[in-house]
Amino acid sequence: MTMIGLILAGLAALLHVYIFYMESIAWTSERVRATFGTTETEAAATRELAFNQGFYNLFLAIVTGVGIVEYLSGHTSVGAALVFAGAGSMLAAALVLFLSSRGKRGAAVKQGALPLLGVVILMFGLLG
Repeated sequence: MTMIGLILAGLAALLHVYIFYMESIAWTSERVRATFGTTETEAAATRELAFNQGFYNLFLAIVTGVGIVEYLSGHTSVGAALVFAGAGSMLAAALVLFLSSRGKRGAAVKQGALPLLGVVILMFGLLG
């Protein structure tokens, strides 16, 4: 079970790398604007905020990825702590989005499903 939890956390990290790309690199592109439901003017006005937020997502992915590597390298306590910190923060951010923005609940579920599953399954794997 532990390995399944690590795989799900890894997939969550990859998703957050993609979110980084969308927010920090491609924010004003037509495709990303359509994904986030923003106009060209709105995207231009929020570019700096999105750029910063994208890096937040990248850093969560890095913490989770380093935790997976550490866990698989035999440093199970450090690795698990980092995975829980990274994926747990992804989950917390998705929960904030879900509770604060009715129109973004679908995005929050997509953003939070993998870290939720990863954290829960990893927890049960470590306890069992």
